[in-house]
Amino acid sequence: MPDAFRRTESPADAEGSPHTSVHPALAPRLARAIMIVVLCCYCAIVILNVLTYDTSGTAKFVICIGVVLVEFGLQFTLTSPSARAWPLRRRLVTLAAQAVLTYLPVVWFGLNWGSMQGPLAATILLTLPNRVAWPLFGLVLVGSPVYPTISLGALYGTYVGLSILLGGLVIYGLTRLTDLVRQLHDTREQLARMAVTQERLRFARDLHDLLGYSLSTITLKGELVSRLIATRPELASDETTSLLFVARQALADVRLVSRGYRDMSLRDEAESAAQVLMSAEVRTEVDVRVERLHPVVDTVLATALREGVTNILRHSKAEICTIKATSGTETVLLTLVNDGVANGGEPDTRSGGGSGLGNLRTRLTDIGGELTAGVDEEGLFRLVARAPLQPRKGEARAGTGGDAPDPERSEA
Repeated sequence: MPDAFRRTESPADAEGSPHTSVHPALAPRLARAIMIVVLCCYCAIVILNVLTYDTSGTAKFVICIGVVLVEFGLQFTLTSPSARAWPLRRRLVTLAAQAVLTYLPVVWFGLNWGSMQGPLAATILLTLPNRVAWPLFGLVLVGSPVYPTISLGALYGTYVGLSILLGGLVIYGLTRLTDLVRQLHDTREQLARMAVTQERLRFARDLHDLLGYSLSTITLKGELVSRLIATRPELASDETTSLLFVARQALADVRLVSRGYRDMSLRDEAESAAQVLMSAEVRTEVDVRVERLHPVVDTVLATALREGVTNILRHSKAEICTIKATSGTETVLLTLVNDGVANGGEPDTRSGGGSGLGNLRTRLTDIGGELTAGVDEEGLFRLVARAPLQPRKGEARAGTGGDAPDPERSEA
């Protein structure tokens, strides 16, 4: 079965998240973008210094630009998260190359090149172990003002030293901050998945504890009624009343469990649907390519997929089924196509008693989406659910599916 799941989302962080306006996956990208802007600014400052104070020739200026671009390209590579996993030998070679690019051009550009020691100091902190990096960082910092002080005095030497200190710490600090943002984002994903797993375990445990006894009792009483109905109908009637009470209690227990199980995952539901359909000898193709989804949107789409698959199993004789989900800049599109036509080509529109397509239309409408279902021009049954990335004000009811009806008012 082709499987192209790509996701950064998890539904376990629903509480408090509906009011978040920034996409969670944006945080690492934003931190990385800030780092790029800072490096570009340092690069521009060095070039402007040389251009302002050294106008001896075009060739010299071109060489300056080339060296600056090479060094800051190297610096950009070193600030990437993968650079922290490089072997020590590779890091040492990179550090040595940057040291050459930092000190050798001083011969041509003089004091105008002195600020380039800031990025080198940051690289030392990023590539070497702490026990070596910080003493070497201090050595670069102490040695950097010596030549400027001799040439132009203590005031200028102090300025150069502070500039190198600031440059090194800013690049190092922003790089580490970017790493922390990415690690925090990854940790959040792991915690979300763990929360989903815990919720599934809770759901299974509650079903076992709440329904195990009730279902066993219903089975025993049903067998008893079957034996008594011919010989002792009055007693069979009493047992039927008792069985009805137990069944109502089991229904109340199911609703109690389901109220606590509010979040669903489109990706997980697609995986489960594929297994169920294949077990029913339905050839299934799944292609789910979505970014991180809002928990309410994720739940509604997963519910739509579950209802569609349920209709296939109950009301059709499908042999081929395709499940596809894609996300755009503003919407998420879920498409379920099969070659088994249900109810003579008309979709199930029952809105009462659970998760009929009519109820799904209501849920999608509440969050600003829409649902269409029917036979297309190729004779295939097609269910299409479209939802926004951010649900509108009706999201609370859509996410929880509303209050469950009173079990005492339900029919047995």
